[in-house]
Amino acid sequence: MINDEASARDGTAAKFDERQLRRAEARLQAIPFDQENMMRLALALLLFPALPFGPAIAPALAQVAPAGAQDEALLEFLDRGYDERVKLSPEEQTRLGFKTDYDRLDDYTDAAAVREQALAERQLQDLHARFRPEQLGERARVSYRLFEYEAERGRESARFRKLRFPVTTNGSPAGQIPVLLINNHKIDSVADAEAYIARLRDTERVMREVAASMREQAAAGIVPNKVNFAPARADARKVITGAPFDGGADSTLMADFRKKVTALDAPAAAKEKLLQEAGAALTGPFQRGYDALIAALDEIEPQSKGNFGVWSLPDGEAYYADRLKRSTTTDLTADQIHGLGLAQVAAIRQEMEAIKREVGFDGTLEQFFDHIRTDPQFKYPNSEAGREAYLHDARGVIAAAMAAAPRYFSVLPKAALEVRAVEKWREATASTAFYNSPSADGSRPGIYYVNLIDMNQTQKVQVAAIAAHEGAPGHHFQIARQQELAGLPKFRRFGGYGAYVEGWGLYSERLANEMGLYKDPYDRFGMLSLQVWRAIRLVLDTGIHSKRWTREQAIEYFRSNSSVSDTDIAREVDRYFNWPGQATSYMVGQLKIAELRARAERELGPRFDIREFHEAVLGEGALPLDLLEDQVERYIAAKRS
Repeated sequence: MINDEASARDGTAAKFDERQLRRAEARLQAIPFDQENMMRLALALLLFPALPFGPAIAPALAQVAPAGAQDEALLEFLDRGYDERVKLSPEEQTRLGFKTDYDRLDDYTDAAAVREQALAERQLQDLHARFRPEQLGERARVSYRLFEYEAERGRESARFRKLRFPVTTNGSPAGQIPVLLINNHKIDSVADAEAYIARLRDTERVMREVAASMREQAAAGIVPNKVNFAPARADARKVITGAPFDGGADSTLMADFRKKVTALDAPAAAKEKLLQEAGAALTGPFQRGYDALIAALDEIEPQSKGNFGVWSLPDGEAYYADRLKRSTTTDLTADQIHGLGLAQVAAIRQEMEAIKREVGFDGTLEQFFDHIRTDPQFKYPNSEAGREAYLHDARGVIAAAMAAAPRYFSVLPKAALEVRAVEKWREATASTAFYNSPSADGSRPGIYYVNLIDMNQTQKVQVAAIAAHEGAPGHHFQIARQQELAGLPKFRRFGGYGAYVEGWGLYSERLANEMGLYKDPYDRFGMLSLQVWRAIRLVLDTGIHSKRWTREQAIEYFRSNSSVSDTDIAREVDRYFNWPGQATSYMVGQLKIAELRARAERELGPRFDIREFHEAVLGEGALPLDLLEDQVERYIAAKRS
């Protein structure tokens, strides 16, 4: 999934994991589509209503007019506004690679959310007072309308903010703060190390704020599902295990701090003092904060009555409709999305049947699913050697994608891409795979994370397709590239829309077949198993939150229609319960991108160039789907003229 665990709190920014960003169809084995799939896509996409952005305002990449004075003024205005909003989040500043407010963590109170929305409203007023869309060039007009759209969507969503749980199996500050410190907080000086220690101390405030919010929610009858408590508590306890909390090896954070401080160019006495202060901060305010959060979980858990969709919450139906609109950037209803999912599951099963026949398997598709799940030939050893073998294979896929990329893309991201295993202390609640974006200056690479908690549940057949989705040509080619785009306001360079971002990731799984990344039919079956996974998400997300499916019902449907491991199925279903709407973004977005490519191929014929099409999709950054359609239509018109 696109998953940047450090994305915006409502989970809408490019992420690609649960907190941000943290983070299915086209044809049988390769793009372009066969005729049957084309008809299926065309019918499905007739459901898509357009958002009210006005007529054809997205620019064609090759025909963006030179920016005038108003365009330059708007860019400056929007960037100042972005900087003003980022100042509200010390953690976001750090993720972007800045060292401002380096000794602080975010404000996790509801008052902070109210301040953020008030700032957006004031900035929207200023936008309307200073600029008129008709006086702007095409690219600037897009930025104007997107800023309007985001402010208005934020206003509509604000009424539901107290229905979002801060601690779930999707993550919590107990995991996100260590991720921030380990992955993003660089120590290049003694002052940087002191800022790290200050953040360790500030963790107590954060945990008490989160605990207070959870108690306030519980008092209003808004209690997390039962499935969340044990994993969230276990992951929190792992962070406070090891030295200096108890005997044995350094804890995760102490090991990170020691490694960074040891590398400093500073006197030994200064380094020793920093290590002592870090140890005192960890065993003092840091541990008190974690104890406070765990105590809140212990207190609230008995109030949880089971596992339910958001229909069970106050105003839950309206809340879910809001989440669907935000996740898909369309007005598709839950019933429409559910029907689309059922149709896609059926279609992909036919593709899987073809692979089953190709490899000569004699049995039903469900039996083939079990064969893939259980046969040792599709497993890595459940050992550190097995984990290293997985990482080696994933890196090989990324290297092959990079070698093939110039034939499919005219511009590649400059930022490096790394493949890493999820850290041990957050394996229980981390997603199966996700992408973390590079720093703003490119000094920190993009990172494709894979969760290798249990190699018995990890399938070799999925390695290539997951690497294509989370890494190259998927999220890295889109998100890192977007951050590097010149002339876009910052809120567009560092923001995103789930349907576009995850739609591109899912499209990339199919594209990888064209690029030669799948070496045998089993690799292609692995890709299809991920495609049907995203089709299942349409069924389950709407089933859980609109049709009142139980957790057991959701798990059974998932298992009956995929070869995904039981561990991944349970983890995924819990994610859908906790993150309403987000899981619908993938296939809704992929269907639109695939339909647009088919249209370009059909209308341009021999003049179609895959590199130019991809540039039309990627060259203006993430867009709502109707604006993406305008973008591609302008590219087609420009190419035909």
